[in-house]
Amino acid sequence: MNILILGAGQVGSTTAKQLAKEEDNEITIVDTDLEKLNKLSNTTDLRVVEGNASYPNILKAAGADTADMLIALTSSDEVNMIACQIASTLFNTQTKIARIRASEYSDNEDLFSESEIPVDHYINPEELITSYIAELIQHPGAFQVLDFAEGRLRMVGVKTKQQGFLVGNPIRALHEHLGNEKVRISAIYRDGDIINIDGNTTVQEKDEVYFIASPDDIDDLIIEFNQDHERVRSVMIAGGGKIGLKLAARLERSNQVKLIEKSVERAKELAEQLEKTIVLKGDAADDVLLTEENINNTDVFVAVTNSEEANLLSSMVAKKLGTKKVFALINKTSYSGLAEAETIDVTFSAEEITISSLLSHVRKGDVVKVHTLKRGNAEALEAIAHDSENSKVVGKSIEKIVLPEGSFITAVVSSYGEIRAVHHTTIIQPDDHVIVFISNRGAVAEIETLFE
Repeated sequence: MNILILGAGQVGSTTAKQLAKEEDNEITIVDTDLEKLNKLSNTTDLRVVEGNASYPNILKAAGADTADMLIALTSSDEVNMIACQIASTLFNTQTKIARIRASEYSDNEDLFSESEIPVDHYINPEELITSYIAELIQHPGAFQVLDFAEGRLRMVGVKTKQQGFLVGNPIRALHEHLGNEKVRISAIYRDGDIINIDGNTTVQEKDEVYFIASPDDIDDLIIEFNQDHERVRSVMIAGGGKIGLKLAARLERSNQVKLIEKSVERAKELAEQLEKTIVLKGDAADDVLLTEENINNTDVFVAVTNSEEANLLSSMVAKKLGTKKVFALINKTSYSGLAEAETIDVTFSAEEITISSLLSHVRKGDVVKVHTLKRGNAEALEAIAHDSENSKVVGKSIEKIVLPEGSFITAVVSSYGEIRAVHHTTIIQPDDHVIVFISNRGAVAEIETLFE
């Protein structure tokens, strides 16, 4: 696929690197920062073009007239929208995706159509991250909660603890104990590496387990793995930016929420916009402030400032002072080890969450949902199995579908929404939604081909 990416910031660069690694992709990236472009071209097999991403001559030079897809990820909503308009009007670029941050734009869906602003798909990172965090708070025993099949299924990542029922028992004990064969363990990571699993595999303490189940079964399953099921009542948020504001507005409907913001002016604005949230002016890493605000009785502390270091520091202070769970927004993969070392309960990456949403629109073979896992090293995707004479999956049992090494069919949902139990003899039917766990992202292209 010929893909044109506008903007070489964190998300644009990472997206370009990931897509350039996959077969049959030709990637061109545009930015005004020549240093960023040179750094990318020296490490990744792609083409770079220096210039303003919304100028017609720059888009022409970048190949907009032959691109299958344009992904506009510059820091400016306006540049992203104008670039999509020009690509459509002058170059007839078929698929146009834009990052739109301002809710003044993204909340008005009538803006985006071929007759108005021709953006086929838009993503709002702050909305995506807010929803992601809200899911984690609803299921505090998990470190990742991901939607599939229009919410009928969720994949959940949990870290096992000794008190969990399944710890020390074989996987088959889970089905025997719950009496639910539609629940399925997708993968287990032990000491950072994925392990081969079957019904006889014994779950160990500190395993990272990914399971898939209906939303109603999630909490019961989390208890099986780590006994962590207490409902979250109180939340403290560090950082009053766009994410902090959106998260507080969502959570204050059902939780006791406090929000800490350094800027006096911003704190005043937040207090005016939020209804029930208590807004505090101060430093979220100030142990005196946290102690005064009863951090030891707080269920979850979430750090979402613009500084990764500030997020980590304030989370560690909150953890030391006795809060039950601490979540931190980060992007550097070097920091993610802090969660594995249990210094911080959950780290999440704005970049990874945003890219997951992007990939859902980029993947071929009628892939309708994509989530990146393990800091981009693994992926879970949902594809629709269409009936045709040369279909590689329809009418075949799972055991006869040739999957690349490290890939597993972990769930099947029928076209009418029924969750089907997955066995080696399960037959894939026309229009089934098939969820595949891929531990080796180099195999993605082969999976896409199966569902073309």
